[in-house]
Amino acid sequence: MEKRNHTRILEFILVGFSTDPQLQYFLFAIFLSIFKISLLAHMFIILLYRFSPTLHTPMYFFLANFSILEICYMSTIAPKMLINLLSQQKTITFHGCALQMCCYLLLGSAECYMLAAMAYDRYNAICHPLQYNHIMRRFVCLMLVLACWFIGIMVGVLQTILIFSLPFCGSNRINNFYCDIPPLMNLACNNTQFNEIIMLIITFLIIVGPFILTVISYTNIIRTILKNHPAGMRKKAFSTCTSHLIVVSMFYGSAAIMYLRPKSNYGMDEEKFLSLMYTVIAPLMNPFIYSLRNNDVKNAVKKVIGEIGIALHDNR
Repeated sequence: MEKRNHTRILEFILVGFSTDPQLQYFLFAIFLSIFKISLLAHMFIILLYRFSPTLHTPMYFFLANFSILEICYMSTIAPKMLINLLSQQKTITFHGCALQMCCYLLLGSAECYMLAAMAYDRYNAICHPLQYNHIMRRFVCLMLVLACWFIGIMVGVLQTILIFSLPFCGSNRINNFYCDIPPLMNLACNNTQFNEIIMLIITFLIIVGPFILTVISYTNIIRTILKNHPAGMRKKAFSTCTSHLIVVSMFYGSAAIMYLRPKSNYGMDEEKFLSLMYTVIAPLMNPFIYSLRNNDVKNAVKKVIGEIGIALHDNR
């Protein structure tokens, strides 16, 4: 007991990307710009959904909830990452690290299933248009969103308890820019085989499972479009589905590679690059791929701007 208390870690050091101050300032500017653009884009989608009755459909209900998840997801990691890029002391407390991991896993897991729910919504809209309003009624949409949050909470709490119940001793340097499972398991004193098995099981349930459901949905969508729609609509729909699948594959694929690798294969540069893909790049691309290119959104923007212009004119 005395030895364990003596070696108990009270804080961690987040190694980050580089020790070169000039490079850190450059990365700070880049990541701050990405964070601001992503934040504004997702807030814009939420506000547009709130104030545009024409967008009160299941599709945009899911997109608005997805944007809420993305804002929380980015805010869990980006602020601390940006602070550390300008700080000499890149530390995070033991409990702060646990809280960051719990929130990150919770939101990331919920996102995985939210993407699958969005794909399921599009599948019903295109493949079952006559039954769409009955299948995707408001109660069903609400239950799907709540289920995503419930799954996220279960995964976040379970994984955080399992990881932070491990004894950490010796080095407290986390080889990443946030508290993630693989680099933390590298710091554990005990054998982490049980944790690795649990992580593999959860990864299959949270990442591989929803990804397969998403691919099945889009495959059926593309098949229906090719069979029942004219050539012009086929090209547009195929382009949209392809862009969705690219972003989804990038998010699911990088996360799956990160968590499905054996512990012995964890590498410094690979971890950080993969982490960037699903924590920074994907949240930036999602609003532009899923929402801001849609004609419905463009029309809603024009309508809101017109109403604001009329209101300002009347006030004068």
